[in-house]
Amino acid sequence: MPEPSLRPLDEREFDFWAAHHLLSRAGFGGTPDQVRALSQLGLDKAVDWLVDHEERPAPESAPPFDPDIMRPATPEESAAYRKARMEGDEATLSAFRRERQKRQGADRNQIRAMREWWLQRMIETPRPLEEKMTLFWHGHFATGYRAIEDSWHMMMQNQMFRNLATGNFADLLRGVIRDPAMLRYLNNNRNRKQSPNENLARELMELFSLGEGNDYGENDIKEGARALTGYTYEDDSFVFRSGAHDDGPKSILGRRGNFDGDDFVNIILSRNVCSEFIALKLYRFFVNDAPDVPNGDQRSFLASLARKLRQSRYELKPVLKALFKSRHFHDAANRCAVVKSPTQLIVQTIRSLNTPIRDLNGLATAGDLMGQQLFEPPSVKGWDGGRSWINTSTLFIRQNLSVFLLTGRRPDRYNWKPGAETYRPDHLLAHLDTDTRGRVAPEEALPYLCRLALGAEPHPSRLETLSSFVEQHGGRLDGDRLVGTLCIITSMPEYQLC
Repeated sequence: MPEPSLRPLDEREFDFWAAHHLLSRAGFGGTPDQVRALSQLGLDKAVDWLVDHEERPAPESAPPFDPDIMRPATPEESAAYRKARMEGDEATLSAFRRERQKRQGADRNQIRAMREWWLQRMIETPRPLEEKMTLFWHGHFATGYRAIEDSWHMMMQNQMFRNLATGNFADLLRGVIRDPAMLRYLNNNRNRKQSPNENLARELMELFSLGEGNDYGENDIKEGARALTGYTYEDDSFVFRSGAHDDGPKSILGRRGNFDGDDFVNIILSRNVCSEFIALKLYRFFVNDAPDVPNGDQRSFLASLARKLRQSRYELKPVLKALFKSRHFHDAANRCAVVKSPTQLIVQTIRSLNTPIRDLNGLATAGDLMGQQLFEPPSVKGWDGGRSWINTSTLFIRQNLSVFLLTGRRPDRYNWKPGAETYRPDHLLAHLDTDTRGRVAPEEALPYLCRLALGAEPHPSRLETLSSFVEQHGGRLDGDRLVGTLCIITSMPEYQLC
């Protein structure tokens, strides 16, 4: 029997709009046909379909990128470089510098291509929760390309997050302390017993597992850093250097022993506050990101979710299934209660309205202008999310993004430049009743379109605005009028929520 606060929604209440809510949160939305198909599965099978995504083929087996742009020097190159340094051979040294600059330029081009690749994957994937969780872990274990300057290491980390997306949180923690991108980003490659570096140990507790100031002190950080000494990498592989590791006794979170990195992780996982911290992060991402969360019933739900994490030994699938099936998740107070991240906004607009992708480079640039550049979180804390996504500048870009996807027109300083592909949104109304001339009545279509795009019943004033627009343009809802209607709906503040 589930705990009362994790009580599932009644199967009879899992209708089209409940499935719409589920697909928006556990993925990036879907077309009316996709939402209908999910609702027809029923609650249990719908959640299983999303969470047990490995049962469907992945889009591709390996990303199409070069792992060796930033490769280490060969023994011959190292010897030639040392000889040039000793002999003051400036011509040879200059050639080495030019070659490095060339590789750095190629690597910057590759990380840009990786952003476009990941965006396209999120748009097209048949496994939406896998990509949604990959995005979640990217913000949780935040690592920025500019600090490590190796695009392949960023891709390796991205693939690790994908492989463990709904796996075991313990495996993720153990993976992170062996991940070349993270080791470089937090300088653990410089962590030696003679001069311990505390960065990774600090963030492992503060940001990745326990929460700032929760259950640990400065001495725990220092001792944790000793446990992580010798954890480094060579080229694209983790390496443990036993000679750099401090094998003396350590005292971490009340436990004493000759601990290494895995022991450190196990000690962290044994603390109840770890499950509580991860439960809260999942809650803010999937359920409600209001700044006053948790309060009231939310505390009870979070406590149950944390217990579920501990009982499952940090296996994420049972926790996610309980969350997505819960009455609390589907409660009206938790619908339209999460601000769409820039990535969510881009991908969900395309997936739910079935617009053309148009220009991946332009979409990636728009994401950056809206505050979320993939592979480049602003700091090790990741993106703040929630209401921080919205300000006067980003809201303007968000609205223009929707117009671009719907019309193919992009704003610049002086005018609107037409895109190439025409968007036809008739499929959004295909299942609604039509008159003898095959037309859908606006009084039926407008409330439906609003709820489809906004995720909730529209305010009467919104319908009045839309009705006025349709009346001014012939009273019919088809072709350009339908596109114009969608432009108005997606410019509404409510469209920024899911």
